[in-house]
Amino acid sequence: MLLNIGAFLLVLGVLIFVHELGHFLAAKAVGIAVPRFSIGMGPATPLSFTWGETEYLIAWLPFGGYVKMASKEEQEVMGTIEGGALEEEYPPERMFENKPLAARILVISAGVIMNAIFACITYAGLAIVYGQYVDPTTTLAGIEAEDLPGAAVDLADVPYGAKILRVNGDTVEWWQDVIEAVVDPTSERLRFDFASGIDPVILDIPGTEIEARIAVASSMVPLLEPRVSAVVAGQPAAAGGMEDNDLFLMAAGDTVRAWSDVIRVVEANAGDTLPITVLRNGETVELAVVPAEQSIQDPQTGEITKRGRIGIERARMRVRYGLGNALVWGVQESWNRARLVLFTLKGIVIRDISPREIGGPILIGQVSGQFARLGFDALISFMAFLSVNLAILNLLPIPVLDGGHLVLLLLEGIRGKPISLALRIRLTQVGLFLLLGIMVLVVANDLLRIFGI
Repeated sequence: MLLNIGAFLLVLGVLIFVHELGHFLAAKAVGIAVPRFSIGMGPATPLSFTWGETEYLIAWLPFGGYVKMASKEEQEVMGTIEGGALEEEYPPERMFENKPLAARILVISAGVIMNAIFACITYAGLAIVYGQYVDPTTTLAGIEAEDLPGAAVDLADVPYGAKILRVNGDTVEWWQDVIEAVVDPTSERLRFDFASGIDPVILDIPGTEIEARIAVASSMVPLLEPRVSAVVAGQPAAAGGMEDNDLFLMAAGDTVRAWSDVIRVVEANAGDTLPITVLRNGETVELAVVPAEQSIQDPQTGEITKRGRIGIERARMRVRYGLGNALVWGVQESWNRARLVLFTLKGIVIRDISPREIGGPILIGQVSGQFARLGFDALISFMAFLSVNLAILNLLPIPVLDGGHLVLLLLEGIRGKPISLALRIRLTQVGLFLLLGIMVLVVANDLLRIFGI
């Protein structure tokens, strides 16, 4: 629980700060006075300080934040949720409403722009520092036909060793590319193109049928080299004399061609002495390993089965990125995540996706904790994904969100004058009501998930 709360506060705090920093820097750049910079909404906590003309604070309500700019009109519209009205007077030339329309559009857009930049740079930084672990193959070691949905039975006819060249017209380089393309919810169908003259396979499974797509991905077995990257100390493989970088040749008298063969044989021989032949430094070595019995619960049926484990890890390749390639990858990764968010929003609007799927602060806290357990890089990657979410959601045309403000500014540009203050106040009240309704919905969804309803 403490880890979930800590990770949640870190993720949300950083993203709110980045978003509001965009507004703050843009406002300063165009000469607008900024008397208050707040993380959180509503009344201020004792955690505050003043530097120059700006008060920096943390507010009590941990839902968003704000940069309060000098403006007589905005006092009426946003004063309540932004910690109350300002007492200090500012010269007209430093007021928000007195700046040119282009400058005001820049200031309102800057938060979203900053979130997008943050995501791109974060993904690029992860690519430089951590690289990316990939499985360097797109070749099939087989199809587990029993796991295929009915609409995908044609895939079972693909022969062993078939190399996938493209999925839905996009070239695939790593196995991760294949899986991402298969589970892509934005695609209308699945088309696999193979090398060596093998006929393409086309499956009429739309991306919205998530379970069917996942079943297809799970049924595809990659042809991975059966090489050990690490042997876990104290486990059966170590006790049997296995070493790092050993290459499986045979197990239980059968030839081993792929890592999936290793898994199959080991799982089926829990508690039995398993003869293994490996290639080590150019020489064959005969070993005997007794797989330990481990209880595994099927995530779908809940059935408990006994399977063998010997404590080895398979070899994977880490791809390192230079600065230029990392920046390109960061932009591509951000765009891919943005496409997923936009697709989800579209699905909710046209009712292809249930509103029950929307998560709120409790879910974000739980997921943040899960990623924190996986490591710092996983948590930062999740933070970048949420930054993309925040950027897009803030562009929704709801009053009090950046998108709502931009709509009003665009209307002002079309009309040649702003809409009335009274109408803006009413629209803000409607926007607050909508946001409150959305907040109630997502929190209710979180609670229903917790109680399994």
